Amino acid sequence: MTLETDPFRVRLQQMEKQAERGGGTNRIAKQHEAGKLTARERIDLLLDPGSFCELDKFVTHRLHDFGMGDKKILGDGVVTGYGTVEGRQVFVFAQDFTVFGGSLSGAYARKICKIMDMATRVGAPIIGLNDSGGARIQEGVESMAGYADIFLRNTLASGVVPQLSVIMGPCAGGASYSPAITDFIFMVKGTSYMFLTGPDVVKTVTHEEVTKEALGGALMHNQKSGVAHFAADNDPAVIQMTRELLSFLPSNNQEDPPVQPCDDDVFRAEELLKTIVPSNPNKPYDIKDIIRAIVDHKHFFEVQEHFARNIVIGFARMNGRPVGIVATQPAVLAGCLDIDASVKAARFVRFCDCFNIPLVTLVDVPGFLPGTDQEWGGIITHGAKLLYAYAEATVPKVTLITRKAYGGAYDVMASKHIRADINYAYPTAEIAVMGPEGAVNIIFRNELATAEDPTSERTQRVNEYREKFANPYKAAELGYIDEVIRPEETRAKIIRALEMLKNKRQENLPRKHGNIPL
Repeated sequence: MTLETDPFRVRLQQMEKQAERGGGTNRIAKQHEAGKLTARERIDLLLDPGSFCELDKFVTHRLHDFGMGDKKILGDGVVTGYGTVEGRQVFVFAQDFTVFGGSLSGAYARKICKIMDMATRVGAPIIGLNDSGGARIQEGVESMAGYADIFLRNTLASGVVPQLSVIMGPCAGGASYSPAITDFIFMVKGTSYMFLTGPDVVKTVTHEEVTKEALGGALMHNQKSGVAHFAADNDPAVIQMTRELLSFLPSNNQEDPPVQPCDDDVFRAEELLKTIVPSNPNKPYDIKDIIRAIVDHKHFFEVQEHFARNIVIGFARMNGRPVGIVATQPAVLAGCLDIDASVKAARFVRFCDCFNIPLVTLVDVPGFLPGTDQEWGGIITHGAKLLYAYAEATVPKVTLITRKAYGGAYDVMASKHIRADINYAYPTAEIAVMGPEGAVNIIFRNELATAEDPTSERTQRVNEYREKFANPYKAAELGYIDEVIRPEETRAKIIRALEMLKNKRQENLPRKHGNIPL
């Protein structure tokens, strides 16, 4: 008997091939026709070649009702295991839409829970590749229990290991809560969607006609709801995005982010920065031009690019070390903070603090966006989320005020008063309760009302106020600004500050957890 005819080896080989076929060649062909890769193809793209170690390959469901006893497929609709990305350990599950539409059974849920438990024990990221029609209806409550078991683990793993959800097909009903708990959500344009209730239910209850794409597609969740953080054109592109995001993140909350060799001059001076902030305080400019000018190789990995564009968040490297960047955007809504911007930035700040990623904050903010919609929508509570996040964070925090820093928004945006470590300002910075014109209208209301030449009087008072307060020097005199810097020195100054802070240790008061204003 040879190895090729050994019945034990033959049986194993047959079972492996059977499991790898998933729902069969016809369903795999339909998956490809829809512009989607299979679960195993996705894992092959995500992980380093040859690194995937599959677990529970032969698991099947245990249901016998509704004729399901004769419909068992090895693996039961989800591929689970571990491997490496750029040599670093990760755990992954990939839902297989070719098997029962990717629907979740009790056995399927237990497979996912097993690798989630392993990931938290060994301290490695969890990546979910989602493509599922939802709960397996034939299993009833066992399927719903399986979802809850996953939700619990998502919650317990939060802030312990990074959790990434890649939506590569449907993710409907209760299934969407698992991605919502995770740290980042990726979606694919045209082939992925998320919603709690589908178009048919919406039509029945509210009589609204809506497509899946309009209700829960990638662009909707990236632009309108803010549920998703990234949108890609196809499966390979979204997987490449996922790999890049992982390159900025530590494996767990006990590690520092991965450092890469840097051949970009730390002291590189950017001439662009000398003139990028307009002399006219009301003229917009793109804060991303400053970000790119100061980070390594001018590469900025933006997060939630299409949502709440009045604030910019994302990852970059400075001297090879990952940093999280938060920047108000004067090119959109003049850089005002509103509800969406506050929530977007607050969650990002908290993520960076969870995983030891230093924060660099760029500030050009005239205040919070006024209006009844904002006040009725709870801007006080939502703005407080960002304030809370910055105040609570203990990672290194470096802040640069490029121009306006007015009122409460000055306090909120990583000011010295809420424990920012190093605070810089450009000579163009204006740090005050409000702009000169508004301040003069309030302070000198009576004088302006009785002046012989109100226009001339207002101009004089505005100039006096600007000279005294609309600059960084009063704040620097009080120690609220550590240094007023020349713009072209920004990269070197921030990198030196981060280098000084790399061994920072700070702890909050002992507590079970804080009560952030949700």
